[in-house]
Amino acid sequence: MTDLMSEQAGYYYTFGQNDRGDAAMKKLIARYQGQKDYDKIAECYRNLIGTALKSGNSRLVARSYDNYMLWTDSVNKIKSNEELAELQAKYNSALKEIDEKESAITSRKAVIVTLCIALAILAAALVFGAIILLRYIALTRKQKKAIIVANEHNELKTRFISNISAQMEPTLDTLDQKQPGVKALHEFSEHIQELSSLESSLGEAYELQDVNILNFCEEIMDGIRDRIKPGVTLSVNAPKMNIKIAPEPLTHVLNHLLNNAALYTPEGGKISLEFKKRGAHTHQFIVTDNGAGIPEEIRQQIFRPFSEVRNLTEGDGLGLPICSLMAIKMNGKLSLDDSFNHGARFVLELHS
Repeated sequence: MTDLMSEQAGYYYTFGQNDRGDAAMKKLIARYQGQKDYDKIAECYRNLIGTALKSGNSRLVARSYDNYMLWTDSVNKIKSNEELAELQAKYNSALKEIDEKESAITSRKAVIVTLCIALAILAAALVFGAIILLRYIALTRKQKKAIIVANEHNELKTRFISNISAQMEPTLDTLDQKQPGVKALHEFSEHIQELSSLESSLGEAYELQDVNILNFCEEIMDGIRDRIKPGVTLSVNAPKMNIKIAPEPLTHVLNHLLNNAALYTPEGGKISLEFKKRGAHTHQFIVTDNGAGIPEEIRQQIFRPFSEVRNLTEGDGLGLPICSLMAIKMNGKLSLDDSFNHGARFVLELHS
């Protein structure tokens, strides 16, 4: 294409068609200029001048030479601008690299300063921690001694209370057993001995047996049928499956909870005993009634023995504390469901 355009321009100039020759040359020069092939453009002008000389066209020679000189000046300017732009780009790149290196040096300085500060803080913290640790060790020793003394005193207190309770029995046996006060003192004495025995043997686990849980729950529920008020509905919700439990203490706890439910559930009410498996090694026994419930002001005290002075003929308040200790010995916990407000709901959670 470029050869054709060059021949076309030479043809036009040879036959005096200078305007068409100039147009062809402009297209040719524009094509090479787009490719930045400035040497080819110079060659085109030299060829044009050579063609004019051969044809003896002095005007074309002068015109071509003038255009060639103009173009030479312009291309020199273009090349200078390109070189300047290239130098400017290199300069900017160098500045950017310098900025990056300065930034990296500044960052490293900041990191070093931060590390020095952190080391200083760490050293101060270690010194402070050592002081705290020494104080903690000294305090722990004092606390260990205090705990040992407290345990000894607690053991002596438990033994003393148990001995008093045992010594009361012979005297109580000489009194009229039909009197409510005498009967209440007998029960109080038995409860104190049981409570003391549980406190001193919390680390001793109960012996477990494999029991069908549905039959076990139904048998316990049947034990309170003669104590409920007319119209009270009893329900058991338990699967027919075998699990390992400590039957005797579990029976004691559930009997106590169900007897209380029977006492406080009004006529036409409901009492339920549920068993729920909460995991591979966790299950719950839930006793629910729709009686009056437990007043909020005493909910935090019902599992604490001797939390208030009571008339023993109305109960000594040791039943639930005894059940709570039995639950602990069974590797579990007895609690009151505070979210239940349509009566009372006790949850005995055991872990195997």
